[in-house]
Amino acid sequence: MIIYDSVHKTKRPFIPLIEGKVSLYVCGPTVYDDAHLGHAKSALVFDLLTSVLEANGYSVTFARNITDIDDKIIHKAHTLGVSTNAIATQYTTAYHRDMDAIGVRRPTLEPKATQSMEAMFAMIQKLLDHKHAYTIDNGDIYFDVHSDRGYLSLSHRESHEKLSRVSKVSQKRDDADFALWKAVHDESVAFDSPFGRGRPGWHLECSAMIEQHLALPNTPYAIDIHGGGADLLFPHHENEAAQSRCSMKRELANYWMHNGFITVNGEKMSKSLGNSFFLKDALRVYHGEVLRFYLLSTHYRSDFNFNEEDLLAAKKRLDRLYRLKKRLFGMRLSNPMTTPFGVELLAVLSDDLNVSKAYALMDEFLSRANETLDTNPKDKSYRNELLASLESIQTLLGVGKENPFAYFQFGLEEAAKEQINALIAQRTEAKKNKDFATSDALREELSAMGIGLMDTPLGTFWEMKS
Repeated sequence: MIIYDSVHKTKRPFIPLIEGKVSLYVCGPTVYDDAHLGHAKSALVFDLLTSVLEANGYSVTFARNITDIDDKIIHKAHTLGVSTNAIATQYTTAYHRDMDAIGVRRPTLEPKATQSMEAMFAMIQKLLDHKHAYTIDNGDIYFDVHSDRGYLSLSHRESHEKLSRVSKVSQKRDDADFALWKAVHDESVAFDSPFGRGRPGWHLECSAMIEQHLALPNTPYAIDIHGGGADLLFPHHENEAAQSRCSMKRELANYWMHNGFITVNGEKMSKSLGNSFFLKDALRVYHGEVLRFYLLSTHYRSDFNFNEEDLLAAKKRLDRLYRLKKRLFGMRLSNPMTTPFGVELLAVLSDDLNVSKAYALMDEFLSRANETLDTNPKDKSYRNELLASLESIQTLLGVGKENPFAYFQFGLEEAAKEQINALIAQRTEAKKNKDFATSDALREELSAMGIGLMDTPLGTFWEMKS
């Protein structure tokens, strides 16, 4: 397998620290609002990566954190008059709901910041003991970037100057120094610590959680792969790498992977622009697999422009897969097998998740499959091979898992589905009683409603006509 490393800026053969095993950490959401397209893109990329690694025979331990204490969470809780825990719990649940809808599997580990405080205290103390951190008069503790010779080696910035994204603090030694601990002297949300009451710095959280939950013993790197959005490369990942390097006396990750930015109709996604498209809104209109298929359709390192025209084109592309699956409906995979298509699909995805080639392969496979079925529809051996190939698509790309008829029913209200099912039940009863006039009339009524029927030995199935 080959992975593009953001630090080396080149593709590198993937060699795990421990043979047969992979440790993967991805920065998760700060849970103060619903998941947006950027959250979805990152989650899908690393879900795909996990599937490809597993298909290559690796056992993957995947950790994705939840930041459940943050100034944004505190502000929202104060505005709504509820606890920070209530806000964090509400949006963690919503995040899981939305990720489930697009087929993102839960990580092996999902550590929360509030449950990892002792690990943060220990890391801060190590940094203080080794003179990599210092305390200012108000009790804040900062990391001294000049104490780390490797600082900026991740992002390849040229200078410490003018790098601070936060307001200037007069006692900081350098504007680029970042907070490890923020002292709290009022009634605001805070935690007791050996350094006084306060809250951890955001950068510290991931480093501490990696060391507590995922770091490998006696290896030159703490973990194999660290991932996240391109917007996290600096300062978040740079600062993570620095404090981990100085605390653990080794590099944080052997490979760094970053997915590209999301734009909406050509504009960079931003709440200030009003185009931070919530995933839950898209899921009201489009099937979760359609969104998954669309959001994965460009290479993960490329920026992604979300627009409805391309989304509709992606849906039509996925529809073709489900129409093939419908042609094979009722048949079970009798002889599990590795198909040439499955081997080739894994090979192209193993080249730094090359989805462009993977999607092109899928299109060719669908065309070839339909042509062969048209000429030889009863070839059981070939139909079994098609089912095995479809299973490869499901395993690697995470699409094609639905009942094909249910897939084409998406968007109808439950009341409408109940009405359709009732009419189909009446038609089935009429056919049973050889009342073909009533049966035909009911079919015509359903057809006028835009419903197509398919009678099979397993029963009658329906879908919405295109």
